[in-house]
Amino acid sequence: MAQQAKAITSSWSVRQLSTEAQAVKELPGDEPNDVVFESKYGLRTVLLNRPKKLNSLNASMIRKIVPRLIEWEKSDLANVIVLKGAGEKALCAGGDVAALAEFNQDGKDGWKKSADYFALEYKLDHYIATYKKPYIAFMDGITMGGGVGLSAHAPFRIATEKTVFAMPETTIGFFPDVGASFFLPRMNGSVGTYLALTSDRLTGPNVFYSGIATHYLHSTSLPDLEARLAELRFRDSDDLATRLDLINQTLEEFSTGLPYDQPIQLAGELRRAIDRCFNKTNINEIILALEAERGPTEEWARKQLATIQKRSPTAVHVSLRQMHIARKWDIAETFKKEHQIASKFMQHPDFTEGVTALLVRKQTPVWQPESLAAVGGENLAKPFFEFEEKKNLELFVDRTYKQYPFQHLGVPTEEEIRKVVENSNLTQDELVKTVVASRNNRQGISDVVKEIIERKIELNSQGHARWVEDDSVSTSRL
Repeated sequence: MAQQAKAITSSWSVRQLSTEAQAVKELPGDEPNDVVFESKYGLRTVLLNRPKKLNSLNASMIRKIVPRLIEWEKSDLANVIVLKGAGEKALCAGGDVAALAEFNQDGKDGWKKSADYFALEYKLDHYIATYKKPYIAFMDGITMGGGVGLSAHAPFRIATEKTVFAMPETTIGFFPDVGASFFLPRMNGSVGTYLALTSDRLTGPNVFYSGIATHYLHSTSLPDLEARLAELRFRDSDDLATRLDLINQTLEEFSTGLPYDQPIQLAGELRRAIDRCFNKTNINEIILALEAERGPTEEWARKQLATIQKRSPTAVHVSLRQMHIARKWDIAETFKKEHQIASKFMQHPDFTEGVTALLVRKQTPVWQPESLAAVGGENLAKPFFEFEEKKNLELFVDRTYKQYPFQHLGVPTEEEIRKVVENSNLTQDELVKTVVASRNNRQGISDVVKEIIERKIELNSQGHARWVEDDSVSTSRL
């Protein structure tokens, strides 16, 4: 696994930083202290500092962050980068969408200001996703929207008991962006589609169990962890993969266990229902599947139906198509295409209506079209996926990859376990031990593996594990 990571990172630096990246700087009128930077020995810290606004991200903050990350990536003195949020409530609750809605209403070309903001944000997100220094995101508190873009692509993503993760974009007539086209379709089964369409929240340890976070620590341990990270020393010959492995070992020193009273949320019958209902290619099929749910998941299905019906029909249709086609995009392609989609949303009435209705007027939005039932046979998503090469975003760097290069730092995926099963003859206990050992017996990994096995494995006549594709098989198969 480490050899694969080394091969990938060695091919990242094809082009130097773009001229634009090197020119990014604060502008007159930018808030003076909305981001605070700290240095201690080899540790460099980015503190998002708008606690009264839950550290919501804006262009002023991005213009401060970009030059520092560029400086630190070049510096031999900067060993580890940590991202965190000020206050007790949030890492970052999202982008400042109210400001974008105002831009959109500022004349015929107002939407272009919003598109420019997304361009700058996505360039930063892509730079973080392909950063060549160890980068750790403290997802301590609310982490949504724009905050996800700053954290979800990091090799280390630390959830705490205060973490609240969601992609709430369809609520305001938008689509899951900031690279969600890359990480949501790569989540197990249909979980990514479910989160995209419903904006369901994951909290605390469940952010870790789902794979959104790579580690779970108690928030009280974070200051001591920072102090320890500052003391880390790397050899000049250590490549990025080696440095990340050392940090991974360090994080485990601060593990204090997972809460016993918060089991895996998306598990068992609920998880089977998610895959059963959200693995469809169109919204009507999803609605029919939810309507057909009976038994222990019937009430859950009714809630999801009510939720989806409240969302922007355009946003729901676009998000579903996004989940199906974006899984083929590499990380650079993801941000380029998301920018074109976002630009079209800024010209569509639903985003501005969703933001102003929910955040300003405190009313139910009036969508265009008004409901899923009113869509008829119209293909609402199609125009959003008509991409033009000449409108492609020029990213700060041309680094890219098809899969996250440091997946082994997070929880095992279903695909990973399937490959182990298909390439070996293991008993259930041997399978658990093998996969858990691949993560150095880290806390919580066994829980994740056993949940997947309970749904996806049956034993053959020799007592060996066999992968089962159909989630509708009997739950008593083990």
